[in-house]
Amino acid sequence: MFDVGASEMLMIVIVAVVVIGPKDMPMAMRTAGRWIGKMRRISGHFRAGIDTMVREAELEEMERKWREQNEAIMKSHPTLPSGEDMAPHPTSAEAALASLEAPSHPAPADPRHEAEPQLPLPPP
Repeated sequence: MFDVGASEMLMIVIVAVVVIGPKDMPMAMRTAGRWIGKMRRISGHFRAGIDTMVREAELEEMERKWREQNEAIMKSHPTLPSGEDMAPHPTSAEAALASLEAPSHPAPADPRHEAEPQLPLPPP
């Protein structure tokens, strides 16, 4: 951006030493360094903000295109039947057979698992 050669830099240093003086030069260089650092941080923050805005705009554009393509696909293909619609319905013969196979009365209780008498608990 700024094309400063060696001879130009030497001229700036000589003018700075003459104008500021050698005694105050270290403090002037620190102040200049702080300002340059502050400007770099601000420009980096600004650049990051611009990059974020560009990424968000690209993401919104991609989402819009995806939505349009999805709508076009959904319009071009008929809807598929649900899982309940695709299941075969039992015929009357199959339903009759299933009712015969199902037990009509509950299984007898296992004598080993009969409830044992409960003893009263002692008072607390």
